[in-house]
Amino acid sequence: MPSISLKGKAMPASPIRKLVPFSDEAKKRGIKVYHLNIGQPDIETPANVLDKIRQTDLKVIEYSHSAGIPSYRKKLVEYYMKFGIDVKPEEMIVTTGGSEAILFAMNSCLDPGEEIIIPEPFYANYNGFSMTSGVVVKPIDSFIEDGFALPPMKVFEEAITPRTKAIMICNPNNPTGYLYSREELELLKEIVLKHDLFLFADEVYREFVYDGLPHYSVMNLKGIDQNVVLLDSVSKRYSLCGARIGVLISKNKDVVSTALKFAQARLSPPTFGQIASEEAINTPDEYFRVVLAEYHDRRNIVVNSINKMEGCFCPNVGGAFYAVARLPIDNSDKFCQWLLEGFNYNGQTVMLAPATGFYSTPGRGIDEVRISYVLNVNDLKASMKCLEEALKVYPGRK
Repeated sequence: MPSISLKGKAMPASPIRKLVPFSDEAKKRGIKVYHLNIGQPDIETPANVLDKIRQTDLKVIEYSHSAGIPSYRKKLVEYYMKFGIDVKPEEMIVTTGGSEAILFAMNSCLDPGEEIIIPEPFYANYNGFSMTSGVVVKPIDSFIEDGFALPPMKVFEEAITPRTKAIMICNPNNPTGYLYSREELELLKEIVLKHDLFLFADEVYREFVYDGLPHYSVMNLKGIDQNVVLLDSVSKRYSLCGARIGVLISKNKDVVSTALKFAQARLSPPTFGQIASEEAINTPDEYFRVVLAEYHDRRNIVVNSINKMEGCFCPNVGGAFYAVARLPIDNSDKFCQWLLEGFNYNGQTVMLAPATGFYSTPGRGIDEVRISYVLNVNDLKASMKCLEEALKVYPGRK
């Protein structure tokens, strides 16, 4: 029997989805499972977007331009202008989700064996994208004690080698919810310019920022246009995860023209996803005010509840809809599986993501979990009660 590739064997499984068989079995036993493991919002997709999809009457569902439907890219210019980001349609490549935007960026800017520095914990699929691209992730530590703030610049300097080609951040951050300040981004700019690196910025959660804090984009940084690659998606912004539409943006013409070649190889992004995403830009501001207020309440429930539990710590969250919590447990992978296999509280349990999958460094995140607060307030309160009761009886409690 022929063997699969070494790359395939090394490809990491998703820490977010690998426990699905255990949750399925729990549900078969009649257990209600609160899903806090995956960033699938329960917020309704804007009504105008759904109406647009229903009313679209195409005789032929054609390929679009490989860079994306021109009218959608023009509409994106309007969207970004609201955030002081001045871009042109020809500086964009519409992608099949933000995932493809990251893949295009890595494949366009780094050769196999070259390195990208990413503060960890980071979105687990960055590991998979780097494996697919042959890129080497060089993780640098951020810590729960200071809310996973950007590591000091000397840590970046120490990690840079002759093979370093890029730095990547997610702002606001998945999985930590940390919001990078303008001052932190300005420091990153200095490092990027000093060492002539690319700066990749995953900004898919820019609308989800709390406590009146501003979101500052890398595209707002001055004097760094040729180094910056912005990665974005409609998935979380408009609760359009299944539309599978993202975008890669750069003022570096070589980056865009190279990414276009990868885009041509996959022909085009989804037609209906682009139609829906173009209409989504017309979504009234009131939609975001309501959604943000809802997530603000959810964040407070999660952070406050966990910090009241004995031996637990969860830093406050500045953005996105995730939190990483430290729990008094021996092993987060074992604990998250046990919640589904060996525990229920009044016929209910909670599904979390082990934080180990959001680190590249072995052994890190062993007592941490990622929580996606994508459930309504009542379900969140019930899930926090489940977690509290589970920690009281977990056999591996520290």
